[in-house]
Amino acid sequence: MTLTLAATLPARGFDVELDVAEGRTLALLGPNGAGKSTALGIAAGTLRPHDGHVVLDGRTLVRAEGGRSRAWVPPHARQVALLAQEALLFPHLSVRQNVAFGPRSQGARRRAADAVADRRLADVGLAHLAERAPSTLSGGQAQRVAVARALAAEPRLLLLDEPMAALDVDVTPALRQTLQGLLAGRTAVITTHDVLDALLLADEVAVIEDGRVVERGPTAQVLSRPRSAFAARVAGLNLLRGAWTGGGVRTPAGEVAHGHAPGDGLVEGAPATAVFRPAAVAVYLGEQHGSPRNTFRGTVHSLEPRGDLVRVRTDHLAADVTPQAAAELSLVPGARVWLSVKAAEVDVYPG
Repeated sequence: MTLTLAATLPARGFDVELDVAEGRTLALLGPNGAGKSTALGIAAGTLRPHDGHVVLDGRTLVRAEGGRSRAWVPPHARQVALLAQEALLFPHLSVRQNVAFGPRSQGARRRAADAVADRRLADVGLAHLAERAPSTLSGGQAQRVAVARALAAEPRLLLLDEPMAALDVDVTPALRQTLQGLLAGRTAVITTHDVLDALLLADEVAVIEDGRVVERGPTAQVLSRPRSAFAARVAGLNLLRGAWTGGGVRTPAGEVAHGHAPGDGLVEGAPATAVFRPAAVAVYLGEQHGSPRNTFRGTVHSLEPRGDLVRVRTDHLAADVTPQAAAELSLVPGARVWLSVKAAEVDVYPG
């Protein structure tokens, strides 16, 4: 394993063991206060455990016993990069200088550091903003610069603490697409509340509740067959897998889900996934027409109360409707319905 972490912090009720293999991404899911960010802080060196150890590539970064550090590598010497929710760019430096900061702090000459910065900015699609000041960037641009800055230091381990949490919903898909490409083959840990982040960015998922790992496994397995309460709550997305047609995802059943592709990487005929939330799905008794809409035929399997809404589960999709709508449509198990979702509500990703 590239990373092994076993640490306790009794004052926070934290007792967690994690491991991440070379080139793999682990997503930490869990409610607020569960201990996700604490785990990242211990790995990065911003928190000291009461007991435990962190080992990266066979090198002990920290070993603690009874509240005393027996071994300690300071954060700047760990080859670990931590990307926080906020970009936290240096306001007095240009975009290029921000990204070059890591190589420069490691002893690289300015020309070499600038070359690294330009490559990393190109990786996140922002090479044209190299001379700009951070204050002129949008939130999404600033976070992509922060990603480039983290990668410019060539870390052995990349830690991402809810990198999409502070972004507007309209720029999140583009950053997610960027991260999907950049994390491939890298050793990384990402914390998130969003099941879509886990599905598209992580090879494995660990669910943390009350400072303990309560579930761990391959992402698809955990989210399709959740064993913890939190995983069961978050695993509520509609996913349609198939092949990219150039304008949508054609499933093996012949259905086509038209949607928005937030980034590059989609090749006609290659595997693709259409993703949308049950709240975006409308239920009808007859077929709905119109180019902005996708329509799918389904049979109601179950109805589940979810707060002020009712989740209608069909053979392959789910929709959230009001109790009044469920009653007016006479929705019961076995009913044949049409499910409709606007193409604008559907994101399409490679793979």
